[in-house]
Amino acid sequence: MTNSRQRFRSLIEGEALLVMPGAYDALSARLIERAGFQALVAGGYAAAGALLGQADQGQSNMRDYADHYARIVAAVDIPVYVDADTGFGGVHNVVQAVRAFEAAGVAGLFISDQVFPNRCGYLPGKQVVTAEQMLARLNAALDARRDTSLFIGARTDSLSLDGIDAAIERCQCFMDAGADMAKPQGADRAEEIARVIREVPGPHFATLSQAAGDHPTGLAPLQALGVAAVTLPSLALFAAAEGVRQVLETLHSSGDLGAVTNRLMPLDTYYDLVGLRAQTAREEAYDVAARRIMEARRGRPG
Repeated sequence: MTNSRQRFRSLIEGEALLVMPGAYDALSARLIERAGFQALVAGGYAAAGALLGQADQGQSNMRDYADHYARIVAAVDIPVYVDADTGFGGVHNVVQAVRAFEAAGVAGLFISDQVFPNRCGYLPGKQVVTAEQMLARLNAALDARRDTSLFIGARTDSLSLDGIDAAIERCQCFMDAGADMAKPQGADRAEEIARVIREVPGPHFATLSQAAGDHPTGLAPLQALGVAAVTLPSLALFAAAEGVRQVLETLHSSGDLGAVTNRLMPLDTYYDLVGLRAQTAREEAYDVAARRIMEARRGRPG
C-alpha cells in the first residue's frame, strides 16, 4: 500500500495533469485502469447511486464505504483516492474512518467541512461547521493515519454559502494545519481556479462532476492553469446508467435480443476483464499441487 501512496504523491507532483475518473464499483475501477488512467477516485455520489439507487444525501455509513472502497482497491493496481465525507461524526469517528480507509488500502482521502450527515456538494441544503470544528476534524485525521504517505485532503463547501473569500481563507487554515491539499468545492470557473491556485498553497484538485451540470472548463485549460489533478467522480456512473437504460428500453420495445447484442461487451472481452483465465490457471495449479502432495504421501514407506 505504501508504494501505491507514494506513487499517488509522485503523480500529483508530476508535470502532467492527473486525470482521475470515478469508479462506482470494482468492475468500473478495472475498466478505468484498463483504459490507461494512472489513478482513480471513488466517492459518495457514485456509491450511493450504485449501492442504494439513491441520490447522495449522506445515507451510507463509514463501514459501508470502507467495504466498498476495499473492493475497489483490491480490483486494481493503480492508486485509489476516496471521499471520507465529514469523517462520519465527531473526532473519534474521524479517527475510525481514517484507520478503516487506510486499512482498505486507499492511497488518499479527503474530508469536508459540511455538517454530518454529508450530502453531495452540488445539491441544495448544505450547511457547514465552523472553521474551528473542521480544524479539529482535520487534526484528528492527520494524527490517525499510521502511514504518513497516506494523502489527506480537505474540502470546504462554504463557497456557495459564504462566498469565495471565506472559502479561500478556510483552505489556507487547512493547509496551515498540515493538510496535503485544500480546495473550495464549487470553484469551477477558470478565474476562480486561478485565484485559488495563487492564494492556497499546495496542489489544486479540480472537479468535473455530472452533478454540476455543464462544465465551464475542460481538461486542457485546467492543465494550463496549473491544476495538479482533476476528478471526474460520476463519469462512469452516468455512462453505465445511460448504457444500461438504452439497452433495456430497446429490448423492451423491440422484443428482440438481436437488437441490442452489438451494444454488449463481447464474452471474451468480459472474461479477459474479470480475469477468468488467471483464475482458472490458479485453481488448476492448486489442484495439481494438492494431488502431488497426496501422491507423495502414498508413496512413503509405512
